[in-house]
Amino acid sequence: MVGTSAKTLSSGEASAFVTANTGLIAPPHVPEIVLHLADEAHALWLRTEAELEAIGLPPPFWAFAWAGGQGLARHILDHPEIVAGKTVLDFATGSGLVAIAARKAGAATVIAADTDPFCPAAVALNATANDVEIAFDGRDLIGHDEGWQVVLAGDVFYDRALAERLSGWLGRLSARGALVLVGDPGRSYLPRALLTEIATYQVPVTRALEDAEVKHTTVWRFD
Repeated sequence: MVGTSAKTLSSGEASAFVTANTGLIAPPHVPEIVLHLADEAHALWLRTEAELEAIGLPPPFWAFAWAGGQGLARHILDHPEIVAGKTVLDFATGSGLVAIAARKAGAATVIAADTDPFCPAAVALNATANDVEIAFDGRDLIGHDEGWQVVLAGDVFYDRALAERLSGWLGRLSARGALVLVGDPGRSYLPRALLTEIATYQVPVTRALEDAEVKHTTVWRFD
């Protein structure tokens, strides 16, 4: 998730909210990993979205294993050489799924980045559940370059303005030598002309949040 929040949460408040509204669940396409996820997707989404909107906080994107992230995490776990021994940024990390996959695959350092105020707590809880160490960065990193060797982004091209910002930034990172991989289930603003298809997956998802029970998900490389 990318954006800003109208409220500042304490770490205790965020952790309590995450644990109260989720259970430890293995995403169907990445059963090696467990996450604090919503088990009643539609009910939680509607309830928490209304509650969070009332206090100026974003919808709970962190509570679901979205198709793009599942596909990208699967690809990393199946091809650990992509990240092994390298510094990795997982941009718009959400639950931390892709970051955890990178760490399990042998990345030297993994930074999970997201501006959602619940994500530090969600990522910390999920990292602990999977016995891995993940660093967290809550800044909007678009436009920044801190020398990451691999940059991963799952399901980020859902908004036109955001896609325009991301395309230029990720393209520049790729041009200076970073490996930039994107997991995407066919979102409207994916810049296909800038990408090379690497792999495809059929990812089970919840129909409550998507338009299908399985999403054809592609892993792309920025060139």
